[in-house]
Amino acid sequence: MSEPVRRAGVFALLCTLSLAVPLFGPEVAAALGAVVLLGAVVVRDGPIFDLFAYPDDYEDGRLYGLIAFVLAGVALGLLATQSSMTSAVFVGTVLLVGYGNFGEQLVRTRTADDVARAAGFCLAATVAAAVGQAATVGLAGGSVPAALPTILFLAASGALLAALLRDILLLYDDPVVMLSVGLLLWLLAELDPALGAVDIVIALAITAALGYASYALETASIAGMLTGVLLGLLTVVLGGYGWFVVLISFFAIGGLSTKFRYGRKEDLGVAEENNGARGTGNVLGNAAVGLVAVLGYAASEAGFLPAASELFLFAFAGSVATAMSDTLSSEIGSIFETPRLITTLEPVEPGTDGGVTWQGEIAGVVGAAIVAAIAYALFPEIGAVGAAIVVAAGVVGMTVDSLLGATLEGTLLGNQGVNFLATLSGALVSALLVLSLAALG
Repeated sequence: MSEPVRRAGVFALLCTLSLAVPLFGPEVAAALGAVVLLGAVVVRDGPIFDLFAYPDDYEDGRLYGLIAFVLAGVALGLLATQSSMTSAVFVGTVLLVGYGNFGEQLVRTRTADDVARAAGFCLAATVAAAVGQAATVGLAGGSVPAALPTILFLAASGALLAALLRDILLLYDDPVVMLSVGLLLWLLAELDPALGAVDIVIALAITAALGYASYALETASIAGMLTGVLLGLLTVVLGGYGWFVVLISFFAIGGLSTKFRYGRKEDLGVAEENNGARGTGNVLGNAAVGLVAVLGYAASEAGFLPAASELFLFAFAGSVATAMSDTLSSEIGSIFETPRLITTLEPVEPGTDGGVTWQGEIAGVVGAAIVAAIAYALFPEIGAVGAAIVVAAGVVGMTVDSLLGATLEGTLLGNQGVNFLATLSGALVSALLVLSLAALG
């Protein structure tokens, strides 16, 4: 057994101590945590130090990695015992990080493939988190079958977020990963999944397959793939398959448009980096507002928000229409050599922020219309007037993107910030137009 596998296995066993919370109560769990923490402080060298030490720990002779890991677990444990965070969420979070790492290290001994590594982490993390949550619910006297949909949803969501964070952070940032995952699952635990256990498994399989397809087609990096799968899963489970179809239409059509005449874009110097593969920043810049709308919809349906759930549906559709409109406008319009700055209409070089072409503008309107047509077909509450609102919101958002590009991008805003504000404007325009029509009616 290699040293990384041995270290990951020992850390996984330490994470199993989190089960002391439902078994013996927080007092005993706190005592166990204190013992481990004291040991991490006292041990300065020798075989035990070598077993737990990360590379940076050797410089000062301190097990800083283990100390930070234990402190992160204690922080989550305090939240679990002094707030509405359930013990199941706490146990599931700790176990998914520990056993996910172990699963990843086992895969590394067999292959160097990055996708296999991420899959190994996600699979081990999901199983460990689900088992830990189920055990906690059972020990508390709850019904495991009744809680199974929530258990699977939280386990899979936490595993995907942890894998994503480990891909974009340093390998040894497990304390940050643990805290981030715990806080997300704390939020999601308050929202009831719209699907049953079997449907959640199917949804995970579908989103994972589409995510891998995006990576295989080189339209997304590994981080972008993980982000897309996580967003897709949250959208399906908290909204439904109709919401997912609207979202995936953007990822599919937008990703393919990036490949449209890619050689021509390279010649003009306007091609996306990494052969057009989109990373986490690009995915979140275009889909973060939509995700907030999904969460708002679920919170509204659960009675946590007073706003009508229909508003969040229109905000979601407006944000996706903006993302689609802006992407098609940029990717298709960029192949033409005569863009004009949107603020002055003066000719500019291809790729200039805020530069537009009439061909790109038409493509953008078509992109917004595609999203509106899909929403109209899937949601009876959208209607013909609602579809027109979604198109208008998408065009407004596309225009805001160009205006921000011409004025603030490169100085106060980066590309992802511009995308975020543009999709936010599309969501707000869509929701406000619906409110205005309702007031007039």
